[in-house]
Order: sequence, then structure tokens, then C-alpha cells
Amino acid sequence: MLELLSPAGSPEAVIAAVQNGADAIYMGMGNFNARRGAKNFNDEEFEKAVRYCRIRGCKVYVTLNTLVGDREMEAAVAAARLASQKGADAILVQDLGLVRAIRQALPDIPIHASTQMSIHNLAGVEAAAEMGLTRAVLARELSLEQIKFISQHASIETEIFVHGALCFCHSGQCYMSSLIGRRSGNRGMCAQPCRMQYSLGGRMDDYPLSLKDNCLVDRLQEIEEAGVKCVKIEGRMKRPEYTAIVTKIYSKAIKEQRQPTPEEMSSLERAFSRQGFTQGYFSGDKQDMFGTRQDTDRDSEKMFTLARRAYAEGEMRRVPVHFYTVAEKAQPIKGIAFDDDGNHAVAYGAVPERAKGQGLTDAYLTEQMFKTGGTPYNCVENKAKADPGLYLPAAEINELRRKLVSELSEQRAIPPKRRLGTMPQRPKSKSVVTDPAMIFQVLTEEQLSPELAAMKPKYIYVPLMVMADHFDKVSLLTEKGAVPVAVLPRVITDNEIKGVYNALTKVFDLGVNEALVGNLGHAMLARQAGMKLRGDFGLNCFNSLTMEVLQQAGFISATASFELRLAQIKDLSKPIDTEIILYGRLPLMVSDQCIIRHSAGRCNCQTPVQMSDRMGSVFPVVKEFGCRNVIYNAHKLYLADKKEDLFSAGLWGLRMMFTTESPRECVEVVKGHMGLSDYKPNVLTRGLYYRGVD
Repeated sequence: MLELLSPAGSPEAVIAAVQNGADAIYMGMGNFNARRGAKNFNDEEFEKAVRYCRIRGCKVYVTLNTLVGDREMEAAVAAARLASQKGADAILVQDLGLVRAIRQALPDIPIHASTQMSIHNLAGVEAAAEMGLTRAVLARELSLEQIKFISQHASIETEIFVHGALCFCHSGQCYMSSLIGRRSGNRGMCAQPCRMQYSLGGRMDDYPLSLKDNCLVDRLQEIEEAGVKCVKIEGRMKRPEYTAIVTKIYSKAIKEQRQPTPEEMSSLERAFSRQGFTQGYFSGDKQDMFGTRQDTDRDSEKMFTLARRAYAEGEMRRVPVHFYTVAEKAQPIKGIAFDDDGNHAVAYGAVPERAKGQGLTDAYLTEQMFKTGGTPYNCVENKAKADPGLYLPAAEINELRRKLVSELSEQRAIPPKRRLGTMPQRPKSKSVVTDPAMIFQVLTEEQLSPELAAMKPKYIYVPLMVMADHFDKVSLLTEKGAVPVAVLPRVITDNEIKGVYNALTKVFDLGVNEALVGNLGHAMLARQAGMKLRGDFGLNCFNSLTMEVLQQAGFISATASFELRLAQIKDLSKPIDTEIILYGRLPLMVSDQCIIRHSAGRCNCQTPVQMSDRMGSVFPVVKEFGCRNVIYNAHKLYLADKKEDLFSAGLWGLRMMFTTESPRECVEVVKGHMGLSDYKPNVLTRGLYYRGVD
């Protein structure tokens, strides 16, 4: 049966989820989770919540799914250690370095790959398995067929979101909130810019990035048959009553193996909706997925009140318990209680007196012990044996039952025993580079001009499909000594892998033997095609341990996250060659939605699209592999006048990323960085290299 995983953004939401049938909850603690704006839990609240859940048979998963800096690593592992010691059942992680640290420091705690890891193909799941993870949360953008293929072939469990908000961008690959507002989604502080108004050439009254909420309650049987282990409800930022209502409906649908009723669908929509729900990604029909939030009405508030009253006033979740009671002459009455998980309790009460009238009977003892109302237990089996002629007040029998229930709860609350390891050592850096390699990255074949080749870069990064179709243009630069590197798309689903692999083998046969990879799931594919691996920004390399993970995975270089400050990049241990992006429009989002089609009303990839916000900033939108779109920053990153800072950061390479520039502008940019011209973008940004992110 599917495991139902519900959000718990506050102590009250824990109760709401558990009492309404959640098999597991996920909750955050401290500042290392992707919903830092939720209530989250201090140490005392966390311990109480875990105890509450363990007694009632509900698992607890702790979210430590943000990027972690070097100076935060020990604190993040300490949080994981506390979670493990108090009885958490698993930890959800995004950061590859944190996975490495927890695996060594806490070798027995299960780790799940957060959706922030951007796992969207079978190879990604297997990469997670190789790192010791036991479950992978798959990308929300996958269809049923894609989910089925992965789940039925994966060596570890899979989990998918079935209800709640959909991000416009692939999780873990959104930099919009950080680059325009310093609030990083990868650091748990997303400001949700996708819910704002934008213009696509018309009036500022459109919400082209705001997706409806997901709702798959009527597809649960298909999901189970697909091999998925766990289904997840989004909503740690939402009110506890929302958790209660949605959890109850999904729990009933799973346990009763039925479709939701019209009344239940209405309740889901009233609990929270953005102009209805969508199954667009799941079904593969992405046409009608957009909507904005609807305010709750009086009927909704009435529904919330009833839901709150139900979970607050009593125990709706009951654990099966078995009792056996013995009353013998001149001996304290004895009771035994045990559950179906192997826990048992023994308790003794008063010594029975001689009966003056009707004495204790087996039936009477059984009747009294059945009274478990108001406790987390439901008596499913009850046996008793009483010697004749004995008497005990009902209060004494009730006290015996109370002792048994209390002791059984203590047994159930005991956390599992787990080994403690040590923190991994900080990796050693390679020798310092004094003359970083100049790297050009282009987006189109037109940018591969003879004039650009004359600038003689050390490396030329070219999109794989452009390289495969226009290698003659690439040759202009390789003939000048540039090393060609094929840039893989950030998203490659299993049904796209064959085409990508064919393109890789084609360029390999043409002499290209290096690939720039932005997702661990793509590393195996590139390696199978004979390529050496270079790590792109999509791997979110935020700390020294992540550098080491990539080195051990066979990468020969890594790109430091552009959400780091330059000072942090300088302080990184660099066991492999490290580069940064120093020029260009940084990508804000990569999405399976097509803004271009929505703007033009038809597929027209050759027509440029620009998206404007209320401040007048203009964001270019460019077609990506697989009919996806990439939204680029309005302002161009520019660091040509910061060479002293760059050259002191211990970097192997400096990358100029060309996106919307004309061939001529590309050359002018390079000349400006080489000191051969005074070129500077009209509107520039230093990115986050000096400001950092929250």
C-alpha cells in the first residue's frame, strides 16, 4: 500500500496530519530546510513531535534540504545527529556534500534525495543509490509513464508529489528569487517570484509563471501500480487545517482503494486552490496548467473550524493493542499489553481482596480492559483469567490499564539505536592556479564566428545539439587551439536519453571527449559515450565536500555555485579544477512550460520572447532542449573590472556565457575582458558574488 506523507510546518500541523491518517510526516528544524518561512521546530518541540508520532505509528522525515556552506556544515550535521538520536526515520537532503557528511557521521540513518536534487530520470535515481540514499523524490514534471519506467527499474524507493503547489521551474534549478531579491530557493528563502504579474508584450495583468496546484487523488491506484512507494502532499507553509483536510481525503482514498467523492473534491478545492487543479505534468497535457490563488470564503472557514475541532478534541488515530490480565489469590493483579510491532509492557496493581458478593470474573476484567477511549490505542484482543472469589475496585483495574498504556507508549517512543561516526575531513586543494583558463560558452551556432575564434579561448562550451549539427562552426575555434566541450541539457528524461546519447557519440567520433554536466543523472550517460566529465552550475556546488563528491564521481572540474560570494569561493577547498561564470545572463529558471508558445499562441521557437516585470526589467526567454524554456536574467553579470579578486580566488577557469548576444557583441565582450576595448554592458550586475544570499 502507498505510504502517505503529509506536511507538518508547525506542532499543530503534526497533530493534524497524524490524526487524519498520515503514514509519515515531513518537518523542518533550524535553518537547513527548504521552507525556512514555516514555523519549523526548536529542539524541545521537535522531540515532542517525534515522540507523538512514534507512539502513534507515524514516521518522521526531517528536511535538511538546502545548500550548506563550509562554515555551516558542522551545524547541519549536528541537526541531523539530533534528529537521528530523537528517533527520526529519515533525512531529506539536497546538498551532495551534506549527504557525504551525514553518511560518514551517521552511517545508519536513512537519507532520501529531496526533489531539490532535480532527479528526473532512472540514472539520477541510480546515482542517488550509489551515494547510499534509500529513496528519491522524483521531479514534479514527470508523466505517469516516465514515473512508471523509473520506479519499476530503480534499485531504491521512489516518491512523488501528488497534491499541492507546483513550481514553474525544475526544483533545485531556480535562481530567480536569489538573483533578483537575494532570497534563495536553494537556501529555503524563496520569495515566489513565479506568483507575480509579468507582461509578455501586452498589459501587466498576466501571471505566465503561476501554475495551478497539483491534484492526483483520483490517480492513486495507477501510481501504486507504477511502483511508487510514497505519495507526498505539499504544504508546510499552509495552515494545519489544510493539512488535516487533504490528508484525510487522501488517506481514505488509499486505504479504501476508491475514487474521491464529489464532496471530497469540493473540499480539496475549498481548502486551497488556484482556479482549480491540474494533472498536466502527470498526464502529459500541459496546455491548461495556469491559475492564481483564490481566497477562502465563509464555507471554507467553516470547514476549517470543523477540521480543527476534530483533530484537537480526541484521538482519531488508534494503534491496535492486545491485553492479557491475570487476577490470582494473594498476588498483585498483573497485566500484559503488546502491539503488532513487538513492543510489550508488564504492569502490576493491587492485591485482590476476598469477595463479599459477586467476585471478579473473566468477562468483567475483559470489559474493563477494553476501555481505551481517549488513548492512542484500540484494544483488538483481550484475554483475562480471574481466580474465583476475588474482588478489586474498578478504579484499581483502570489504574492497571493506565499503567500498561503508559508503559507501552514509553516502549514505542524509544528511538532506534544507531551508530555514531565522525565528520569527514576537509579535502585538500590542488595546487593554486595563477593563470585561469579563458572559457567561452555559446548558445547558438551564429555565435561561433571566425572573429570569436581569433580570441583564442582555452575552452569552448557548446550545446550538444548545436555541436552535433554544426561542427564545422565549432572547428573554427578548435583549429585555433580551443578544447571543445559538449554542454548537456540540464533536463534529460528517459525518453530523451537515446537522442542525447546518439548526439554524444557523434561528437565523440568528431574528436570531442569532454562534456559539461549539470545533473548527476547525466554523468553516467556522458561517461558511457566516452566523455570526460566537467561539472556545470546545475550541480549546485556550494561547499568543499561537494567538490570532493564530484571528484570521487570522476569529474575533472566543477563550477562553483553563483549563489556563493567570491570570498566563500576563495575559501573553498578545491580538490578538482574549479571555475566560475564571470560574464553573461545567468539562467533564472528552466521549465517544462513553453512561455514562447503561450506568448505567440503557437509554437514559434525562432521568435524571441521577452518577459517584463512591474519594475520594467526585461527577461529574455529562450528555447531549451526538449521544448523547454530558460528564463535569463535581465541584467548581465560583469566582473571584468574585478580581476584582482578573481585571480586571487584559486580558480582554474573563468567562463564567459553568451546567450542573447549577437556574434559581434560576443567579440566585443571578450575584447573588453582582455583589456582591448572599453566595452561594458549598459545594465550590469555583480550577481551574488559580493552580496551573497539569505
